[in-house]
Amino acid sequence: MRHGDKQNNLGRKKAHRDALLSNLASQLITHKRIVTTLAKAKALRTYFEPLATKTKKAGSKEEIMHNHRIVFSYLNDKAAVKELFTVVAPKIATRPGGYTRIIKLGIRPGDNAEKAMIELVDFNEIYGNSIASASEPAKKTRRSKATTKKAEAPAAETAPEAPATDASPETAAE
Repeated sequence: MRHGDKQNNLGRKKAHRDALLSNLASQLITHKRIVTTLAKAKALRTYFEPLATKTKKAGSKEEIMHNHRIVFSYLNDKAAVKELFTVVAPKIATRPGGYTRIIKLGIRPGDNAEKAMIELVDFNEIYGNSIASASEPAKKTRRSKATTKKAEAPAAETAPEAPATDASPETAAE
């Protein structure tokens, strides 16, 4: 029975599963997005998020080196660790968590497996720009109704003083 067993074994033994997740995490760091099955993407998220959190810990030089060694013990890829600490870490420094995004891509024709794209959130400019621009106009201030009416009244008075164009219906009626 598997009561309370939340580990997705992915049909592999422990050593094989660790090697798979290590390779997937290294490729995710290198390429910033990868396409894999949905089950592997979900397992990779739980594997990668604590490693990314370790890159944010600021402290003494010994603590930073200690975190480098811990992450290297998981990834076993010197280039990926260097990229994680130098390129990825500054971008995720302000984010409190949730460094990855999983997007479902449908099924794979050969074996009907669900495909998914897992990507680093801060490296997608398409989503990042739209979120930032959408969040700016959402700021609202509370003002009394009297101040808003006063602000609208001068704008309404200046509108008739503007010169009319030939295409407007007002000039056609005159």
